[in-house]
Amino acid sequence: MAGIHITDIEAAINWWRQRVPGDGLSACPPVQALAEVYALLVYHRESECDEDSLPAAAREAWLRWYDSTPDAPCIAICSTSQGDELCKGCGRTFDEVQNWPVMTPAEKRVTWRRITLEGTAWRFNRYAERARERQTGEGEAP
Repeated sequence: MAGIHITDIEAAINWWRQRVPGDGLSACPPVQALAEVYALLVYHRESECDEDSLPAAAREAWLRWYDSTPDAPCIAICSTSQGDELCKGCGRTFDEVQNWPVMTPAEKRVTWRRITLEGTAWRFNRYAERARERQTGEGEAP
């Protein structure tokens, strides 16, 4: 199974902290469960934990956060259908595009992390720039 990166655990903790405000003294149960996993990763100097070895409460809390994230990175410009091994639109490999419906949440997050770190797919540059231009009105004809 795929590993869940520490940054995903941290994002899930922060997501829960925004939704379930604490009393200032203790964290809500989902944050406590995720924080234990986070602390163990830090203590052991590891950057990811195995999807299957997460304690049930932490797994449930992580999956609730995961459900709040975008599922697929697709921007409807799939160059793998044209024979590219790596999609120019989203950055996924041909196999990742084909197997996306059967991938586990952790496997999908591994892919999301890779394509985000690479940042070369059109979803991270050309279309992000166009969206920014539309919001600010830049690039429009007079």
